[in-house]
Amino acid sequence: MEPRFAYLWINVGSLALPLIFSFDRRVAFASRYRNWMPALLCTAVVFILWDVGKTRLGAWGFNPRYITGFRLDVLPWEEVLFFFTVPYACLFIYACVQRYFPGARLCASPAFWRVAGLLSAVVAWVMRSKMYTAITLAYASGLFFLCSFLSGRLGHFPLAYLLHLIPFFIVNGLLTALPVVTYNPDEILGLHLGTIPVEDALYSLNLFLTNVVLYEWLMTRVPGKHNGRNFGPAVASHT
Repeated sequence: MEPRFAYLWINVGSLALPLIFSFDRRVAFASRYRNWMPALLCTAVVFILWDVGKTRLGAWGFNPRYITGFRLDVLPWEEVLFFFTVPYACLFIYACVQRYFPGARLCASPAFWRVAGLLSAVVAWVMRSKMYTAITLAYASGLFFLCSFLSGRLGHFPLAYLLHLIPFFIVNGLLTALPVVTYNPDEILGLHLGTIPVEDALYSLNLFLTNVVLYEWLMTRVPGKHNGRNFGPAVASHT
């Protein structure tokens, strides 16, 4: 394999198993495309624009050795693809948690999300000299406040996030160890989980949770034929 295809293969590997098992009738995730597809598209637009801005401002960059060279503005097309392959895999994990662990719900109150949002905003202000750190925390703050209005539907997210950390460490470990993605040391705290900047774990939470919030909101607006069996309010009847 040529080095310039490394990021492409990381994307393919991230998507392969979730896509295959999406057609398993026990989860039937593929059939819920009316819910997950708009969530993926809307979130991807937000994060691609965010990514373009961070790249232009020098928060991070991409090693030309591991990308094919095709770009959308300043982003390698593999980076654009990342915002579809990884969130799809994350939402699949979330769907599996709802199906196989219906009782694994954290009943976080709206107050919990508001406190988390306030703390994130305070830390973002304190760390405002570190662009990647501050922007990621500021985004998380707004997202947490939004979650306070959907807290009753987000009980499965904590377990899904913990499970997602397994592929997260594999995928981001590869991206930062090769490295495909390079970080400006002046814009991060300098704390690492192996080779992964600690900010990436919060960035991944932002990406995952944004998709889940939109997905759950769409579940209330565009109900699918399987919703009553595995998702939403019906889940509570199994607990």
